Amino acid sequence: MDHDFASQQVMDVDTGFLQVRILSAYTYRPVSGALVEITPTAGTAFWEPDLTLDEISTDTSGLTEMLPLPAPPVRYSMASSDIQPYSQFQLRVTASGYEPLNIIGTSIFANEEAIQPVFLRPLEASEELNPTITIPNSTLFGDFPPKIAEAEIKPIAESEEMALSRIVIPETIVVHDGTPANASARNYIVPYKDYIKNVASCGIYSTWPRAALTANILAMMSFTLNRVYTEWYRSKGYDFTITSSSAHDQKWVYGRNIFDNISEIVDGIFTSYLSRPDVRQPILTQSCDGRRVSCPNWLSQWGSRDLGEQGYSAIEILRSFYGDSIYINTAEEISGIPYSSPVTNLDIGSSGQKVSLLQEQLNTIGTAYPSLPSLVVDELYGENVQNAVRQFQSIFGLPATGITDFAAWFKISEIYRTVTRRTGI
Repeated sequence: MDHDFASQQVMDVDTGFLQVRILSAYTYRPVSGALVEITPTAGTAFWEPDLTLDEISTDTSGLTEMLPLPAPPVRYSMASSDIQPYSQFQLRVTASGYEPLNIIGTSIFANEEAIQPVFLRPLEASEELNPTITIPNSTLFGDFPPKIAEAEIKPIAESEEMALSRIVIPETIVVHDGTPANASARNYIVPYKDYIKNVASCGIYSTWPRAALTANILAMMSFTLNRVYTEWYRSKGYDFTITSSSAHDQKWVYGRNIFDNISEIVDGIFTSYLSRPDVRQPILTQSCDGRRVSCPNWLSQWGSRDLGEQGYSAIEILRSFYGDSIYINTAEEISGIPYSSPVTNLDIGSSGQKVSLLQEQLNTIGTAYPSLPSLVVDELYGENVQNAVRQFQSIFGLPATGITDFAAWFKISEIYRTVTRRTGI
């Protein structure tokens, strides 16, 4: 597929990448043969608003090819300014037997891969046709209210029944899409990792140094787990875990795209949170942009980028803002995961029950994702298993190594549970 960006550019332009993942909203099975029409959003500097860039279709895994799209050069995302550092596009998604869907505002950064998840509803006369999802600007660029300050450690008695007795990574959380007092706002049940990926993609730029991204993601996870552990909103009579309000919690946007490098970081550290000595609950690690809003003793997002550029590690960045007593802790339990991860990575030559469990789960996932090869369950990690794991990793945005590491093991477990839960296998 050829793209001639230069003939239509009106400013210096670089290239980012977009892949669309389309699933059925009710079964979570991939939708093959869906068509995605991509156009620039109104007001973009790259093309006329009514120009269609491309129409691409999904494969048997519900994925489009990775499509190159124009984006402002990286330098615009490395400093706070009035220049929007990402481009935005509108997607129209259609598939036989499903309601069409419009997504306005999918964002693209130069040199980064963006993943746009799409959940299509089957055609039903009782449901509204032509729904539209509108994705607002990043919180670093758009106009959002500053966070309301709270104590980083909540005063919860050890005996209080509302607080959990141990740190557990939840399988899902309930996100209230509005301020706490907005009773008309909708609640969404969201997988925990997907929530973190969404919040991170809303609040930081994927072009930043990896250590800065990791530091921010750790702070976001700890903030979220504090809300979970203390049952902050439920203890006040609400029926949700957290809100999408940037003033009260962290900005979350239904249907927004995420970024591949952010997704990879979350998959690798999602059991982590931030602690202080002799404090059981995860620390409520608050943050601000650090340019428009100043926040002493909180993480400054732009400040974290600066420290990342200077070579600071993630924990060094965090301690620069939260103090030297902060440290990275690991949750005692992952909800919904019946089998612990292997002590060492599974690779060629590995054998035993963990390998047979892996083979069984991949075979079940293959009922929904036919590009995965069928495996003989023999407890042996041979080239056939390596190839199947590599194909799985390619489908779900993990480094395609063929090695079952921490991230791959839990992603396989996650997709296995989704396939079996939604299909009754």
